[in-house]
Amino acid sequence: MTAVALGLALVALPQVAHAEDPVSFGASPVVDTVGALSDGEVADVEAAIRATADDTGRQLFVAYVDEFTNPADAASWATDTANANNMGSEDYLLAVAIDGRAYYLSAAEDASLSAADVDRIALQVVEPKLRDGDWAGAAIAAADALGGGAGAGGGGFGWIWFVLIGIAAIVVAAVLLARRRRKAVTGTPGAPAGPPPVPVEELRRRVGTALVEADDALRTSDEELGFAVAAYGEEATADFRAALETAKAKVREAFSVQQRLDDHEPDTEAQQREWYERILALTGEADRLLDEQADRFDQLRALEQNAPEALARAEQLAQDAEAAVAPAAQRLQTLGTQYGAGALAAVADNPEQARTRIAFARDAVEQARAALGRGETSAAAVEIRAAEEAADQAKLLATAIDRLAADLAAGDRAIAAGVDDLDTDVRTARGLQDANLAALADRVEAEATAIRAELARPGRSPLELKARLDRVNAEIDQAVQGARNAQIAAQRARAELDRTLLSARAQVQAAEDYLVARRGAVGSEARTRLAEAGRLLVEAQSLAPADPARALASAQRAEQLAGQAMSLAQQDVGGFGAGYGGFGGPQPRSGGGGGDIMGAVLGGILINSVLGGGGGGGGGMFGGGGGRRGGGFGGGFSPGSFGGSGTRGRRGSGGRF
Repeated sequence: MTAVALGLALVALPQVAHAEDPVSFGASPVVDTVGALSDGEVADVEAAIRATADDTGRQLFVAYVDEFTNPADAASWATDTANANNMGSEDYLLAVAIDGRAYYLSAAEDASLSAADVDRIALQVVEPKLRDGDWAGAAIAAADALGGGAGAGGGGFGWIWFVLIGIAAIVVAAVLLARRRRKAVTGTPGAPAGPPPVPVEELRRRVGTALVEADDALRTSDEELGFAVAAYGEEATADFRAALETAKAKVREAFSVQQRLDDHEPDTEAQQREWYERILALTGEADRLLDEQADRFDQLRALEQNAPEALARAEQLAQDAEAAVAPAAQRLQTLGTQYGAGALAAVADNPEQARTRIAFARDAVEQARAALGRGETSAAAVEIRAAEEAADQAKLLATAIDRLAADLAAGDRAIAAGVDDLDTDVRTARGLQDANLAALADRVEAEATAIRAELARPGRSPLELKARLDRVNAEIDQAVQGARNAQIAAQRARAELDRTLLSARAQVQAAEDYLVARRGAVGSEARTRLAEAGRLLVEAQSLAPADPARALASAQRAEQLAGQAMSLAQQDVGGFGAGYGGFGGPQPRSGGGGGDIMGAVLGGILINSVLGGGGGGGGGMFGGGGGRRGGGFGGGFSPGSFGGSGTRGRRGSGGRF
């Protein structure tokens, strides 16, 4: 039976382990999950490893598995295994996938052997042995080479060629460096010297700001466009929609590049500089696309002066949102009697946050009504927009509780279905007429009964239940592996993919809901994880019909990243609240009128307008006039405006054999 992945908004669990996952070393420096070595060969390999360790202090560890999975590439698999086993500077790992015909010799970044030495040992010493199927010989030769034996230098007089090549490389590098220095000093005759390159740390800071501003601009512009369509229709807003979609594509690409920088693979300074500049270029292009539409959006505003009607609509939106808060709060209270606090953490403060948005919306409505009374239609439009957005966020916060309730119920059903599948596996195991399997079947049956009982208890933890189910599921799966025919296995894989997609969708949506209503505090790291999770979820859904295995891997990664995004966003929000003394109660709104200004700041609602940003006349419902940059469909705005914005590392060598 496969692992059960639940549709839970807050659960991001490690995926079901396989025999090919990164392994753990015990007393022996050799792990052989596939029976590649005989007992005598294991002893020979251990003796060679001990001799090298005694002579040089370099300790070799060797792992033989079927294939590398979770992660699938050899370098990442070896790195994860080394880090999981706390390997140090002089600990080397030879990982060999017998059926996968791949291997990797891993060393710490600060290992005494150079990258060239590790590469030479892998290619000239280890790989020929593996190609011949001499598994023990490959490990013994690697240990000998690490100790400075013949393999370390390539054998014979080959080292002379390496010395000569090294000298030649040094000479060439010295000549090139001298030329570059002369060019930097003299430059082109008559041309001024160029500015020094921007430090990588400064580029990193600029990119973080650009990603946050671009993401906020897109989210706000998307909401604002919805209001414009409701007021003016699809045809009048078609150009704006096209510009927004193109800008979204560029920002998605920027987040994908940032994800490459955030992954566990080390990047050179040149790579970092190239990718950071690419992100800045993409966010700048998105910003310009939105800016080009600012003047045309002002023209759309001129098509109809409907501030009084818009004010009535905003007031009705606030009333509708307020009506939804009390039932949502009651629903949350009911969920608290069924589930533990961890399952409800993402929405625990949603009713309170929704009330602050409604208070802000009502205050904005009153400010708009007063502005209309003074004949200040432009100021009234800004307040109306703030009221609409605050009411919309209040409704989202209430809806998120209902959505989580549905996801938790679906999770309960998925666990129940998983326990039923365990019953099927128990019957299969007992039908194989094996004494060990019979004992395992008894234990799995007892655990299935216990999990089924936990499902009916108040205060249950979906995280704990899923983990328990996954553990026992993986154990019995391994025991009965190969006992089912290909058709049943395919059905099982499809069921696992469906459950994982359900879980990934729920977690991505939960993180999205959380970020949208608190975007004033959430930084680029959480947004990057969420953007990548969304991309992988779309990829998984597109791959599902033709390639379920790849789709499952993408869905599992999306589920993991969404959980990370939620955790990072919650950390950002926690730090933001501490920085402002928390949100314990309504705080005076700048300019009078009451309302919860800090809740509006947390939600990223018209920060410039609320805090007095921008100034001068002009502006209006959909754009700023004159020299004002505080509103409108364009770049350079703070959050809330409509428009754009300005483990330990290792190295090594390997491949296929």
